[in-house]
Amino acid sequence: MKPKHAFNLSIACAFVFFLFIVIEGSGQTTRSIPGLFERDEVLNISLKGSVRDLLNDRTGIPKSFPLTLSYYNADSSEVEMPVQAKTRGHFRRMKENCAYPPLMIEFPKAGAHLTSIFKEQKKLKLVMPCKGDEYVIREWLAYKLYNLVSPYSFRVRLVRVKMNDKTSKKTSAEFFGLLLEEEKQMAKRNNATAIEKKLQPQQTQGKEFLNMSVFQYMIGNTDWSIQYQQNIKLIVLKTSVIPVAVPYDFDHSGIVNAPYAQPAEELLMNSIRERRYRGYCMPDLSAFEDIIKKFNDLKADIYKVYTSCTLIDEKYLKSTTQFLDDFFKTINNKKAWQKDFAYPCDKNGTGNVVIKGLKED
Repeated sequence: MKPKHAFNLSIACAFVFFLFIVIEGSGQTTRSIPGLFERDEVLNISLKGSVRDLLNDRTGIPKSFPLTLSYYNADSSEVEMPVQAKTRGHFRRMKENCAYPPLMIEFPKAGAHLTSIFKEQKKLKLVMPCKGDEYVIREWLAYKLYNLVSPYSFRVRLVRVKMNDKTSKKTSAEFFGLLLEEEKQMAKRNNATAIEKKLQPQQTQGKEFLNMSVFQYMIGNTDWSIQYQQNIKLIVLKTSVIPVAVPYDFDHSGIVNAPYAQPAEELLMNSIRERRYRGYCMPDLSAFEDIIKKFNDLKADIYKVYTSCTLIDEKYLKSTTQFLDDFFKTINNKKAWQKDFAYPCDKNGTGNVVIKGLKED
């Protein structure tokens, strides 16, 4: 005969096991909830509160406004959490430039978000539509491209945003937005530390710089610089003391082709669809050969980013395919790519112009 305590222990274990199954099945444990950037489907979120005051805060030092952020789990249960939000940036914050300003969303140190898909977040940049949803989607795809090129890249999540002002009875605004991984989180994921330091591009890791600068050439982006950290973040890997340059903000690139985007006057370019290599002068161009091979190896995956996306129209797919075709035609013509990638060595050209720009932070 079993002793009574053994019988009671077996019941207790069964109960604990049953409770574990129920909790796991509900998807409510922190461990079982996927992180914000671990999935790729569009996430629907709502922002409620002083929305009108927030969106009208376009000048001076940005103010923080209390909002409620909410979304629905897979089981249709709603998750709500308090957040603070403020406008950010320069160009896209100005009313004359953009319909909506970009936002910074900050989460409290404790609360509901710690058991949600936002569990790892302290603050997040939310890119809002400037001149239309389609350009947010296009910029999202540009980030996905760089995720293919380098692990030292920002993860992004496309969201469908609904905004409700607490004082209005009007139908809420709804549009696409883009949540951008926080800088320190990106660095930590890569076993690195984020830094701010003025330096020359030659002082960053060479191979990663070439990856990045050829990528910028591919997407037709000239709105960046190492010297001013214009649309560039720097991280230092724990295995090295030499910083890695990580790009972000691709809305002025030719592949996004936003109606407000123009190349800097100093570059003497006719259009953002005109490619200009913006690296530093390298008399020995052999270092590009491995980079070119890498992009050729990624060619099918690069095109697939666009051909597999159901959120873009046929016209944009066709024009982007042609834009990429021109890039691959160039890098597979030795005379052509050597001419373009040697451009910073031309003393009569604009290859050494440093872009200061308007920082989006």
